[in-house]
Amino acid sequence: MPRRHIRVTGAPEAPLRAALAALRVELGVPETFSADVLTEAERAAKAPVLPSCDATDIPFFTLDPPTSMDLDQAMHLSRHGGGYRVRYAIADVAAFVVPGGALDAEAHRRVTTLYFPDERVPLHPTLLSEGAASLLPGRTRPAVVWTVDLDVDGRTRAVDVRRALVRSRAKLDYAGVQKQIDTGTAEEPVALLEQVGEARERREAERGGISLNVPEQEIVEVDHTYRLTYRATLPADRWNAQVSLLAGLAAAELMLAHGTGVLRTLPAAPDGAVARLRRTAVALHIDWPHHVSYAALIRSLDPHRPEHAAFLQECTTLLRGAGYTVFRDGALPTITTHAAVAAPYAHCTAPLRRLADRYAAEICLAAAAGQTPPGWVLAGLDALPKQMADGSRRAGTVERESVDIVEAALLKDRVGEVFDGCVVEVERRQPTHGTVQLVSPAVIGHIRATDPLPLGERLRVRLAQADPGTTKILFEPV
Repeated sequence: MPRRHIRVTGAPEAPLRAALAALRVELGVPETFSADVLTEAERAAKAPVLPSCDATDIPFFTLDPPTSMDLDQAMHLSRHGGGYRVRYAIADVAAFVVPGGALDAEAHRRVTTLYFPDERVPLHPTLLSEGAASLLPGRTRPAVVWTVDLDVDGRTRAVDVRRALVRSRAKLDYAGVQKQIDTGTAEEPVALLEQVGEARERREAERGGISLNVPEQEIVEVDHTYRLTYRATLPADRWNAQVSLLAGLAAAELMLAHGTGVLRTLPAAPDGAVARLRRTAVALHIDWPHHVSYAALIRSLDPHRPEHAAFLQECTTLLRGAGYTVFRDGALPTITTHAAVAAPYAHCTAPLRRLADRYAAEICLAAAAGQTPPGWVLAGLDALPKQMADGSRRAGTVERESVDIVEAALLKDRVGEVFDGCVVEVERRQPTHGTVQLVSPAVIGHIRATDPLPLGERLRVRLAQADPGTTKILFEPV
């Protein structure tokens, strides 16, 4: 599921990047891996555990941002039986990580890759995540290969998963794929991404699911000031996400049928969170009639419009209740669904960046083979939800603090200016403290007043402080 994508460029000594570096120090984020972890990673890179099945004849391709090197997924799409066959190869991290070893212990400490606006802190050493384990083009790699057969309407007919050697033929990016498809120059495995993606989007709408196509925010420095821009997602981004989602849905169904697994679950959003989002819509001049569902509204938005892009960023707040739910021996949990997906769902497609995906892959492989999952999986399964929750909280803190720093940089030269906004949240115990959403630039900040704040009402506010190095942005009513 999506997170907020914020990208900052510029020299490392620039004030904004210096503030982000200081944040990493403040949060105790590890900058490097220990010697024993790196030594084990070097050994694993030279001698991974390889599967006997060879699928290197299948011309897989990867689809990622152009600068990405940690390539978790590769795909191949073809026509099959009047419908489609989706082959989806996922990096086999278990081929490199020995259970109980130094690499494994470090992955359990880190849990997830951390994304800062200017850099990322990886889950695994880069000689694995961007090298030996990454599905780089022209390299033979161990992978967990999903084969999902769909009918012509995109409904799943059959699922298989097994280990195999694969070799990606091409490293493609979204803009390039979109251009190939739009101009009719794409070869069939790439051209079918549009048909499969759109068919799966129709199935998603049918079951009431929602995909948040969150635009990337970019902070650009111009003449020592910062400007906020958005990169809206392309249709190719959406279609690619649908293939990943397809694997996550198949994994969840396979684990539920097997009776043991780990699901990514999300209860329905509380009324208060939805009400706050409605107030954000008001602030951004987005019409959201009460008879229009949240899902219908999301599908009507145009991420190329800045106010819609900003609203989609805020929609990620409804995903904050997501967690990992473990079950075993046929005792299914009370909640098995993910509210945004509107179906049972599992994280299984990003093992280079998320610890839980390695566990899910092993359980699915065992289920497909009619076997019991490995002992290390069963031994660590019950502790996994808390580990992932701790890692998710850490990632959430990184995101929130990074957003505060970026928005302070964006407004640092505008202290004293007056802006149009809307109060989207008021603290229950301190009604004079709350949160305001600006119309332009579309940022959110804290507001403090002498009188109780008017929740949900438009308000003229003055920027009282903004310093990316020392303070968060703070507004006051005019």
